[in-house]
Amino acid sequence: MIYLDTAASYSILPEVKVTLSDAFNTLYANSASSHLLGGQVSNEINKVREQLADQIGAYPSEIIFTSGATESNNIAFKSLLLGDEIPKDKKHIVTTQIEHKCVFAICDYLTSVGYEVTYVKPNKDGIIEAASIADAIRPDTALVSVMHVNNELGTINPISDIGKACFEAGVLFHSDAAQSFQKIDIDVDDLNVDVMSFSAHKIGGPKGIGAIYIRDLRKKHLMPVIHGAGQEEAIRGGTVAAPLIIGFGKAIETFPSYYERFKINNFKSYFLKHLKLNEIEYQLNGSELALESCISLTLPKTNTDVLVRDNEYELCLAQGSACSSKEIEPSHVLTAIGLDRELADHTFRISFSLDVTIENVDYLVAQIYKATY
Repeated sequence: MIYLDTAASYSILPEVKVTLSDAFNTLYANSASSHLLGGQVSNEINKVREQLADQIGAYPSEIIFTSGATESNNIAFKSLLLGDEIPKDKKHIVTTQIEHKCVFAICDYLTSVGYEVTYVKPNKDGIIEAASIADAIRPDTALVSVMHVNNELGTINPISDIGKACFEAGVLFHSDAAQSFQKIDIDVDDLNVDVMSFSAHKIGGPKGIGAIYIRDLRKKHLMPVIHGAGQEEAIRGGTVAAPLIIGFGKAIETFPSYYERFKINNFKSYFLKHLKLNEIEYQLNGSELALESCISLTLPKTNTDVLVRDNEYELCLAQGSACSSKEIEPSHVLTAIGLDRELADHTFRISFSLDVTIENVDYLVAQIYKATY
């Protein structure tokens, strides 16, 4: 099959498979154990902690490993807001209409315990403007959360400018970097970010592992999301998933070279050029400032049901994000940028795999042409 859904998850990199197998076979001890093997496992975990910190300009002591970006986002909101870090009279959150659905679920919970949430609308290109965030900040704002790269459009938000607005207002700033990490440069100081979320399977690592960066973590008074025996700075208890963390480290090490080779081929431009050559009507959603690997494409004259049905065993395509593509309602991201129900139903998120070929793209164009009326 031709896999065109890497925004949902990349296939695991071959180097990561080998590393995982070795880690499961040899580094099986509990990293909290006091014996030699436990110490070796702990050292390997801390090497990955340093590796991730180096990638984003942070300190290893500011990195906590989690089960993925959803848990990291929960920590970013709940641990910060429900702990003793932020004054209790600050009960206002600013986020956006195009965040990952887990952020909406977290905000719904926090609303039930007394918080108020402002959802900032993107501009027509799907970008969250810094001025819109600045306008939404109030004296009682406790936290601002804006994703770095949108998971449906691939658009890149001006995180540095947004972070500057938050810094000037004295408000903590969180950004979900699940889609951006290792695809575009990240420096938490340059971006003015206080908290940032990451996920391994978005860069060819294993599922079930991620991380969160929290500036000056050891000076913070945070609420644990999992009470336990003090692991990961007592924020999330439980035996640390050493093999998955080590696999994450190998993905951090190897993914960038794969992605740079992928970008050289410029598959996005090739794909759009050949849609035009075949006179296929399309609308590109979002901004030109977007990831090379992700396209949100509306095909108003294409029978999308036929396209999906006829290629069920040939093409892995997503209509909207993986978290919402099986739902009846149209994507909240597409409606936020002004698409009606009909156009949303004719929209695909196409996210190219690292090993995609020209022949794969030609096949996709041919199948779209075949289903166009």
